[in-house]
Amino acid sequence: MFKSVSTDQAPSAIGPYSQATDLGNLIFISGQIPLNAETMEFVSDDVKEQTAQVMKNIGAILKEAGLTYQNLVKMNIYLDSMDNFAIVNEVYASYLNEPYPARAAVEVSKLPKGAKVEIEAIAARG
Repeated sequence: MFKSVSTDQAPSAIGPYSQATDLGNLIFISGQIPLNAETMEFVSDDVKEQTAQVMKNIGAILKEAGLTYQNLVKMNIYLDSMDNFAIVNEVYASYLNEPYPARAAVEVSKLPKGAKVEIEAIAARG
């Protein structure tokens, strides 16, 4: 059995899904795009600012679950262009410390609402 994790400090779901699901020792965070939680609009068209907002959204969900970025164990990054990989990587790294979570980064043809970056995550307690 799992429970839903929800906070008004991160964007509400734009479809039939939870911001995150809590299985007790694992938290699965749905893909986050660069929406501001208050306006539900993109913070910017700039990939650097979009990535920062995505990481802030993940941080807000982690906080609601009683966790921090240090609890992240796996992340998947989806990019609209691999040309943005270095920029996204730089911003992403600024939110994390070693040991870093396992990760994948892939280019996709489109992201929700035309985002440049989307990141999903798995965090662990303990």
